[in-house]
This record gives sequence, C-alpha cells and structure tokens, in this order.
Amino acid sequence: MIHASHDAAVSTITLGRPPVNAIDPDFVTAFHAALDEVEARQPTLVVIRSDQRCFCAGADLGLIRTCFDQEGGVDRMAAYVRTLHRLFDRIEALSAVTLACIAGATLGGGLELALSCDLRIATTTAKLGLPEARVGMIPGAGGTQRLPRLAGPGVAARIILSADVVDGGEAQRLGIVQWAVEESAFEREIARIVDRIGGLSREALAASKHCLRGYFDPAVDGFERELEQPQALMRSPDSKQRVARFFAPKN
Repeated sequence: MIHASHDAAVSTITLGRPPVNAIDPDFVTAFHAALDEVEARQPTLVVIRSDQRCFCAGADLGLIRTCFDQEGGVDRMAAYVRTLHRLFDRIEALSAVTLACIAGATLGGGLELALSCDLRIATTTAKLGLPEARVGMIPGAGGTQRLPRLAGPGVAARIILSADVVDGGEAQRLGIVQWAVEESAFEREIARIVDRIGGLSREALAASKHCLRGYFDPAVDGFERELEQPQALMRSPDSKQRVARFFAPKN
C-alpha cells in the first residue's frame, strides 16, 4: 500500500493504494510504518509521491458514510480525524525536507497531506482543492490552518469557502505549490529538485526548518533561533568540511 525506498541522502515514500490512494485507517498505519523506516535512515530529503493515477483523492468516502450511518459514528469520525492530525503533524515535524509530488486529483485529505510537506511540485493539469463543503463537512485535518499559513487567508477563503478546485498552474500562482510544470517535464523537474536538495547540508536544512517554524509561533523569538542555530552548525564536522571545500583553492 505504501512503501519507502532509499538512495543516499534521499528517501522516497510511494503511495500505492488503488485506485486513488483514498485515506483510511490502514493507509494511516502503513504511512507511519514508512515514516519509521525513513526516520531510521535520517535522510536529507523525503519525497512523497504516488504510483496511482492521482496523488491522493482524500478520505475514503465509504468510511465517512459508515460513520454517518452507524450509532457512535460521530465519535468514530472524531477519533479517525485525530489520527490524520497525528500523521500530518509527524510529517511536518520531520527534520528532513519533504517534497510532495502532485499529479492528478489532490483533494480534501490528499491536499492536507501535501500541505504538511515543506515543498510541493505539481503538474499543470493536477487538480487541487478542499471541497468538503460540498458534502456538508470541513477540511478538518489541518486544511483550515495550514492553507492560510501557506498562501494567506484570502486564498484559503477562496479554496475552502467556495469549494474551488484549481489546476496546478493556478495553484502555483496562488502560492499553494512552489513549482508547476507540464506533465512531460514532471519527472525531469522532480529529479532536478531532488539532486539539488539532496546535496545540501542535512544539519543546515534541519536548523533552517526549526527557524522557519518559529515564524508561526508567537511565543518564539525567531531571530533568537537564528542566533542559536549557527553555533551548533559551526561545531559540526559536516559544516566544517563544506566551508573548507568552498574556500579551497580552485585549480
């Protein structure tokens, strides 16, 4: 259903629940298992992608309908959504950089999954949205919080309150994804990004993520974090080697 693979400083988590990677409890469990494997490897970059016709079409609608139909379904739904929060929070907290590779439908919980990543690349024909209002629900697995943080409250209001679904090109213009490319260039652009980030300092990227997270927490002095992190990096053998290579005489 979900498996992890590793190549030097890059780990890849591939979603493979046919036909559309619908999220259910087994999907969540399998994703945590993949993350366990990834965390043991301590990669610089984690790529999250799909081998299905879309990235992730969201929650398993059959599961949601069952919650509506069964006694105790409200509590069951709340417990299930909490598991999504724990999974997406874990992805967001990874020390590695995370890249979601979006093609096809990326809706509801699928977009919320992508929003928990640091970076997103989409095909121009991908479809992204949080259309839960169409079925009388809300994007409750982090969408109402992560989307405004990423793209601003105006964009979030458009996507959530109008149940708008946009293509990858529009998603880039709105700031939801960082890159949007034609399908024919998708794999090539992913490889270019992976090659660049995979060659950077894992420790420096983790420190940068720590500082970036401070922006969203009013209790944190982000500038103080910027003063603290270089002190540890300057003691790092990897950083010392990188500085030495940079200043080494060029023949």
